[in-house]
Amino acid sequence: MQQDQLQNLLALLADGDYHSGSELGELLGVSRTAVWKHLQKLAELGVELDSSRGRGYRLPGGLELLSAESINARLAKGGPPLTLEVLPLVDSTNSRLMAAADRLPVGAVCIAEQQSAGRGRRGRTWVSPFARNLYFSVLWRFDGGAAELEGLSLAVGVCIADALESLGLSGVTLKWPNDVLADNKKLAGILLEMSGDPAGACHLVVGVGINVEMSQASAAEIDQPWVDVASLAQRQGLAQISRNELCACVLTKLAALLSQYSAQGFAHWRERWMARAAFLGEPVKLLTATQETHGTFIGVDNSGALRLASATGEQLIYGGEVSLRSSS
Repeated sequence: MQQDQLQNLLALLADGDYHSGSELGELLGVSRTAVWKHLQKLAELGVELDSSRGRGYRLPGGLELLSAESINARLAKGGPPLTLEVLPLVDSTNSRLMAAADRLPVGAVCIAEQQSAGRGRRGRTWVSPFARNLYFSVLWRFDGGAAELEGLSLAVGVCIADALESLGLSGVTLKWPNDVLADNKKLAGILLEMSGDPAGACHLVVGVGINVEMSQASAAEIDQPWVDVASLAQRQGLAQISRNELCACVLTKLAALLSQYSAQGFAHWRERWMARAAFLGEPVKLLTATQETHGTFIGVDNSGALRLASATGEQLIYGGEVSLRSSS
């Protein structure tokens, strides 16, 4: 099934009403048998379908599909230009941009309804149910290599927290180096990947995954506490937050961040990160593949390095395959 056919079928079903096979076939210009095959494809993607004899097919509760047109209309005017691509299915939004980084413009954005091979830090799989969360990546170019990007993942976290708060959510915190939390549960994650000269001109892809409306069934594979935007909004008495609006809000803030980061560095963002820091002043443990270090988390420095007070004095942790956990 072609991607445009999948998008057209989903658009017809997104209203949550019943549509007969003959109606869908007529609107899509295909036979009822072809419609049935297309519906089977949707089921394989994990889309919840309801069928009723004599009434047809529907998506219970409807579905807000992501739209480049809708997101573009919500982007802040006058900001750095972004070029959006919205796909129903991709292996990984990061991988898609990295593979074509030499040919794509600065500000290229890949957004997907679902990823078949989404990735988090430390080799984790990013669970990606169809059309329920946000998965997107942004391509940028820098001339100063890795040194110019110190602390950037933390600043990206500030942008995501700012976007969520601007839409009414409260209680969002940031866990070093690149997790967004609420109620000490994971709400969003960040994955930065770089190619090119580590000391010079390079491409950077910033990948973002935000749990928006995650079902318990979809989350069965997640191996850590999690929370989603929908449940937070409900508990805080807020209306349902549009995925298109949230995506546009985060992208607006990310584009501004990336266009200014070479000049500003993390020092410009440090206090805003610290104001939301999870586990600040608390006993923590840092886990690597071979070591466990205990101490008190006392913040980050102007490069984004974690400051750990331990029995041997203050240590600075600069990243890598490190996991921060509360030990209280």
